[in-house]
Amino acid sequence: QVQLVESGGGLVQPGGSLRLSCAASGRIFGIYAMGWYRQAPGKQRELVAVITSAGTITYTESVKGRFTISRDNAKSTVYLQLNSLKPEDTAVYYCSADVDRRALLTGAADYWGQGTQVTVSS
Repeated sequence: QVQLVESGGGLVQPGGSLRLSCAASGRIFGIYAMGWYRQAPGKQRELVAVITSAGTITYTESVKGRFTISRDNAKSTVYLQLNSLKPEDTAVYYCSADVDRRALLTGAADYWGQGTQVTVSS
């Protein structure tokens, strides 16, 4: 089992920044691909970014150049740096984990956190 706990969400003005963290406990963190998803009110959950155990990164088009995913295996933590935030980035952000990158890319990851709210508003 892997437990995931997100933190770092909050209210920020348009153009602002936040840094989300996802701390993992349980099995060996380094073997897992990690991902961030988000779900806005009334919308389906969508992929934001994925980082594999080897460091290969995938972003959804709408966040390229603004968001950065990274991981610290020594701390069993994955991060999502959110810059140049827009009101349309408002959503609950979820951390996910799976040994298979394809499962993360398709939303079928084995493990999910409870989510952290990000609200972008003036």
